[in-house]
Amino acid sequence: MIPFLIKSAVSLIFLAAGIQYWRHGTMTKEGLSPNDPSSHSHPEDCRLVHLDLELNVDFNKHIFSGFAHLTVEKHKDGVDTVVLDSKDLKIKNVTDQSTGQQLSYSLGDKLEVFGSRLEIRLPTTNGNKLNISIEYETSPEASAFQWLTADQTAGKRQPYLFSQCQAIHCRSFVPCQDTPSVKFPYTAKITAPKEITLLMSAISTGSETDSSDSTKSIYRFEQKVPIPSYLIAIVGGDLESRDIGPRSKTETMLKTAEDLCGPYVWGRYDLLVLPPSFPYGGMENPCLTFVTPTLLAGDKSLADVVAHEISHSWTGNLVTNKNPEHFWLNEGHTVFVERKIKGRMYGEPYRQISAAERWIELQQSVVRTI
Repeated sequence: MIPFLIKSAVSLIFLAAGIQYWRHGTMTKEGLSPNDPSSHSHPEDCRLVHLDLELNVDFNKHIFSGFAHLTVEKHKDGVDTVVLDSKDLKIKNVTDQSTGQQLSYSLGDKLEVFGSRLEIRLPTTNGNKLNISIEYETSPEASAFQWLTADQTAGKRQPYLFSQCQAIHCRSFVPCQDTPSVKFPYTAKITAPKEITLLMSAISTGSETDSSDSTKSIYRFEQKVPIPSYLIAIVGGDLESRDIGPRSKTETMLKTAEDLCGPYVWGRYDLLVLPPSFPYGGMENPCLTFVTPTLLAGDKSLADVVAHEISHSWTGNLVTNKNPEHFWLNEGHTVFVERKIKGRMYGEPYRQISAAERWIELQQSVVRTI
């Protein structure tokens, strides 16, 4: 992810400092993980290994409702619960997916920012893997989403929705282990009004009219590569697409990144231009990078942001930090690869000048904060 109009090591200092403050302020809070001070979950005991979403989106109420089907795996003998993160979710029911048996659960007190601890008692089985279903509903105030009315969009024809789950907002979308140390593949079946086009950070596997309601469409997605929860993304609205081919810089950047880092494993690389309210330069969601509309400047002066987001396909999305204290590793390695791409495309002097500029900014920032 690139903070809007900030792309330098300077931001990493503030990020690291902020997270250290975050840690010291929360480590004493009961229930938060010793391995990730921003999460309630304990994946060292029982870990989420697959997620299947079956949801309806309501643009009038600004909510999602339906089911999250979770496959979890016990890693220790005697473990009889799984602990998940949730934030402002209305939990309606929890069942053993294989038998339909209702499972008991408890929802802890809400901690500001971090949400609530959702602890589910697991059924007694012989194996270590279990499938559980959680029926739930999101809140209209869910921090993961921004909802726009039709009048707030450029086309003024349909409402619009986009998500931003980084760093710890996925827990307001899905009950999950919302920590970068837990990575899992996911599938999704999302029902929406037929006028709405839906996309996710996954490969589309088809869409059809809802047989029970002809005014709605069902969209299906699959992400086979395990990802952390912060990379789950969804967007819906009056969307149009354009193919970008060999003449685009994006294709050259992607091929250069493959030469440097190895094969691109995500299948597709799509760029989605979000409304001006999107607060970042870009967000590296797999298969579907979100970018600010300022990238469409006629002189292409901001187009190199794409090189940064492409680099995240390896540094961050494939190799991921353990917890938010170490997000600076994602960004630091990504900037390194980004500059390597630019050096290959525009020449080594370009890369060196870019690095020198950011080094000067870093020094100036340190002086200002002393």
